[in-house]
Amino acid sequence: MRTIVFKFATALLLLTGAFHATTAAAQDAELSVLHGVPGLTVDVCVNGAVQLPDFTPGSLAGPLSLPAGTYTVAIFGDTIDCSGTPAIGPVDLPLAAGMSYTAVAHLDATGTPTASLFTNDTSAAGAGEGKVTIRHTAANAEGVSILVNGSIDLGTFINGGTIGPETLPVGTYSAEIKAGDVTVPPTPADVPVTEGQNTIVYAWGDAASSAGVQLAVQVVDLEASGPAVPAAKPVPTMGTIGIIALVTLMLGIGLLGVRRLV
Repeated sequence: MRTIVFKFATALLLLTGAFHATTAAAQDAELSVLHGVPGLTVDVCVNGAVQLPDFTPGSLAGPLSLPAGTYTVAIFGDTIDCSGTPAIGPVDLPLAAGMSYTAVAHLDATGTPTASLFTNDTSAAGAGEGKVTIRHTAANAEGVSILVNGSIDLGTFINGGTIGPETLPVGTYSAEIKAGDVTVPPTPADVPVTEGQNTIVYAWGDAASSAGVQLAVQVVDLEASGPAVPAAKPVPTMGTIGIIALVTLMLGIGLLGVRRLV
């Protein structure tokens, strides 16, 4: 009986520890980083330490799981100890618990290096549906519009802007960036919409340069959406105090049995 009581108490402690570990993990924020400045290999410093050395244009890093808080990010052309004058920043990025973010180093509307923090939508979509989000981080491409499948107009947006998330049935869609009557390369491009995911497309680069506008794609998982079920009748619960009392009673019964056997 001593063995049974000991195993029960040990299991309870392990369960409590697992609960606290899961709760802590759930409080973390997720951060991805996209390098959208053409022609510049950089070192990304976070809180004074190099986290992404030799980061090349078009690269996407992450997601990193970080405790909620504010992080100082500076981007250097070349550094060892994050000293000197950064090419971008330093900027403070406030990250809230349980949220998903993407920090993008890119050119602003006139071609000056800057950084933007985007919040990624992770809310559930319906069965057989996914989401698509389009973000504009390219220079010299103001007032462009997005067409899907040649006819669905998602609207006009400017540098630093976002269109979406749009919830769409699963499939592959043709996305086209239009500047008036002119289609901006490299679009039209196929954008897959996958069930349970948010496909995020970034237009980055410089429309006035020889390299032009380029695309980067990020995929973020959505929260699960379970099947609809009838509402259950409320069931009385014991609450934390009741559970503790029940556990104490069970341990007491077990110990009483031990005394009787001894």
